[in-house]
Amino acid sequence: MTEVTETAAPEKIKGIAHVFAAASYSAAGARRLWREAAFRHEILAFFALAALHFAVGSSLPVLCGALVLFLSLVAVEALNTAIEEIVDRISPEVSATGKHAKDLGSFAVGLMLLANGVLAAYALLLWFGA
Repeated sequence: MTEVTETAAPEKIKGIAHVFAAASYSAAGARRLWREAAFRHEILAFFALAALHFAVGSSLPVLCGALVLFLSLVAVEALNTAIEEIVDRISPEVSATGKHAKDLGSFAVGLMLLANGVLAAYALLLWFGA
């Protein structure tokens, strides 16, 4: 029987060093997310939608809404990827609970994609004078 040993948690980083450490962790997360094909597709879609918004002359509030929705999509995609990583690590075998967790994460991403699409459709409706 192997003995389980606990290690002490590392000392908390404080002050300005904490800000730099947090930025480093965020950059590592962005690099990890870039390895996801879905995220790279979302980046391409963002540039396509940005071009559409500028082509139809979307107002500043609509452009800001599009940016906020896109950043929210990225955040949800990151959380979905984290869920998938954790499920794959903890439960490498196929399980109903793991499937449900992954499906729910995917559903959240799908809703964010829908929200981005609804705003783009709204911008087009305004441009066509509806």
